[in-house]
Amino acid sequence: MQIGFIGTGKMGLPMARHLAAAGHEVTGFDLAPAVLDAARQAGLKTADSMAEASRGKDVVFSSLPHDAAFEAVGGQVAELAAPGTLYIDTSTVSPQASARVAAALAQRGVRYLRVTVSGNNKMAEAAQLTALVSGPADAYEQAKPLLAALGPVQFYLGDAEQARLMKLVVNLMIGLTSGMLAEALTLGAKGGLKWQDMWSVITASAVAAPIVKAKSVQLVEHDYTPTFTVDQMLKDVGLILDAGADLRVPLSLTALLGQMLQGAAAQGMAGDDYAAVIKAARVGAGLRGLE
Repeated sequence: MQIGFIGTGKMGLPMARHLAAAGHEVTGFDLAPAVLDAARQAGLKTADSMAEASRGKDVVFSSLPHDAAFEAVGGQVAELAAPGTLYIDTSTVSPQASARVAAALAQRGVRYLRVTVSGNNKMAEAAQLTALVSGPADAYEQAKPLLAALGPVQFYLGDAEQARLMKLVVNLMIGLTSGMLAEALTLGAKGGLKWQDMWSVITASAVAAPIVKAKSVQLVEHDYTPTFTVDQMLKDVGLILDAGADLRVPLSLTALLGQMLQGAAAQGMAGDDYAAVIKAARVGAGLRGLE
């Protein structure tokens, strides 16, 4: 297939490379010259414009940072892609923005799949992303072989914005896990428990969910190198709270998580991994050392 891929950053580039490795002709595009150059150096064919990445393609993918970028790109895909083209967006954006783009694409006869992906950049590199899919069922059937190149598991959730909401549900739980760990570990540390001992017990206990075990490898060493930053999680928390307001669902714990993330950002941790809420909680409790 002829595939255009718009947004070749830390998530988009590995996905585009996997599609190319599966035998498709993939053309990447990104507004950031350095990002596009990195795609070129990684062996990906690149375009100089949105038009070049969209016109004449069987499928156009996108991986974008926020609603504004997504709506801008989705609108251009509607204008540039031929009727019958399949547009697959993998971004974490609001259901409302997605619905607006869906309307614009439908007017132009461009088919649209919402394919939110669960997993970080390391999982993208390893082709271990989980795809949460919604949109026309026939489009999903066409896209299955493409999605299989990104990871082994796909869930088809419905014909509209279900994938957008499901991604927010998952990220709500991931974010709150970091808040839970922040308070629990700070309580233990302030009471004299050793950091390594707490992690040994937690990862062997009933609360040792896969995300806890995965994070423990870095966090036991107080390593907050980002896979997903504080600022990125703050963006997602904003989307989650907006969805709650739209659906009239009170999200008290999520609102508290937002304040914890704001506190971490205010302490200079905005670019750290979102689990830096743990570090911020320790500082707030007067724990300055690492034990």
